[in-house]
Amino acid sequence: MATAISANRAELIAIANSVATEKMIDKEIVIEAMEDAIQRAARARYGAENDIRAKLDPETGDLRLWRVVEVVETVEDYFKQVDLKQGQKLQPGAAVGDFIVDPLPPIDLGRIDAQSAKQVIFQKVRDAERERQHEEFKDRVGEIITGVVKSVEFGHVVVNLGRAEGVIRRDQQIPREVVRVGDRVRSVILNVRRENRGPQIFLSRAHPEFMKKLFAQEVPEIYDGIIEIKAAARDPGSRAKIGVISHDGSIDPVGACVGMKGSRVQAVVQEMQGEKIDIIPWSEDTATFVVNALQPATVSRVVIDEDEGRIEVVVPDDQLSLAIGRRGQNVRLASQLTGKAIDIMTEADASEKRQKEFVERSELFQNELDVDETLSQLLVAEGFGELEEVAYVGIEELAGIEGFDEELAQELQNRALEALERREAASREERKALGVEDALAEMPHLTEAMLVTLGKAGIKTLDDLADLATDELVAKKRQNERRRNKESAEDKGGVLASYGLSEEQGNEIIMAARAHWFEDEDGAAGEGEVADVAESSQ
Repeated sequence: MATAISANRAELIAIANSVATEKMIDKEIVIEAMEDAIQRAARARYGAENDIRAKLDPETGDLRLWRVVEVVETVEDYFKQVDLKQGQKLQPGAAVGDFIVDPLPPIDLGRIDAQSAKQVIFQKVRDAERERQHEEFKDRVGEIITGVVKSVEFGHVVVNLGRAEGVIRRDQQIPREVVRVGDRVRSVILNVRRENRGPQIFLSRAHPEFMKKLFAQEVPEIYDGIIEIKAAARDPGSRAKIGVISHDGSIDPVGACVGMKGSRVQAVVQEMQGEKIDIIPWSEDTATFVVNALQPATVSRVVIDEDEGRIEVVVPDDQLSLAIGRRGQNVRLASQLTGKAIDIMTEADASEKRQKEFVERSELFQNELDVDETLSQLLVAEGFGELEEVAYVGIEELAGIEGFDEELAQELQNRALEALERREAASREERKALGVEDALAEMPHLTEAMLVTLGKAGIKTLDDLADLATDELVAKKRQNERRRNKESAEDKGGVLASYGLSEEQGNEIIMAARAHWFEDEDGAAGEGEVADVAESSQ
């Protein structure tokens, strides 16, 4: 029979219950922590080599200790194993593979043992508490939660959430908002991460998701799914825009979000410290949505460049400052809302740009196709801007131009193809003069003009190309400067950034250039195998 340790049974159970209630964790976890602590203390007393077990009865508080030994044929560990003969002495009828329980006498925990036991219990309870917090909050990302400000440390606000603590970092706070200890704050759960020091719950009041959730609380139609917020953009503390759409034709999405006399939107504005909110009807048509997003400015024309992912917006001269907004705020928010880069220009600027492009393209066709000014201008007016377009477009499309026939269209295509061949030949000669290897010309997606660009950048061999990362090869030049410092190094983009290659094409080029590395490895491996076979035959 196992012997009980001399201890106050009621006290042990009371401690376990108190800790479990305070930390809001399962009582069994606390009991297991106590058992583990007692086991360690007993091993320190009787020898760490022994397999000592402890069991605490959660009802009565009885704490028992025993040593476990295994019956084996050949003893390897004399502390944890016994042979059959010795095992039958300890327990009659014991067989190989059985475990024998050897009761231990009670122990009195000394000061050091008690301190060690205390540390073990604290650590186990702390781990259980962190796991409980993580499990509770990991599925609540994107939910609005209310807490009390516990402290403000280096600008970061620590919020007491009741059963856990969250952090509103400085960059996730509304600018110029004063938060004091004891204030109640609402925020959205941005992220929950498991870390060694416990789950980190990151909150935000500046994220667009916070505004979305506030509207969902104030507008029943959004909560019910009748109205949907398709996009949102914020300049925290200053201005915001949201794009809304109604799935019920009888309900106006903008009016529903504004509410009677602006009551609904005002409630959100107050929570966001007076941040002005533009509510915009969302549209599947990109041009329409851009026009709406730039309100209150009036837009004359929208030109969408799908390849570059940019949108040119033309506004009247007197609307330019309104469209851009203070410090570019209006166009920046509209760009975030639409997910497109937006260029604002006046009617005069747009006219000048169109005229310049028209002249450049006309001169291109005049020089390369050897046609007169009238014919080249007619081609440009019909939307042709590059030689490739003339060379590879359907013959019927060219012949369909007023004043053109099939014979003329065929002649223009032939001249365009000849011009492209001349370009290619000139680029080939320049490439060879630069010393770029012919092997590079076999790479996919690379033209002779691209090879010339590579050669000028010092990339002349397969190894040179293979050493590049995809970003170094095809990354587009950043249109907007990230830093305000004008002296910072200019972002030039990838070597072939101007040719409009996609990331997938860049990856394909790089992998094709690296293929010879792996061929060399395979060849070496094959030679090694042949040598091994030859040695073994000898």
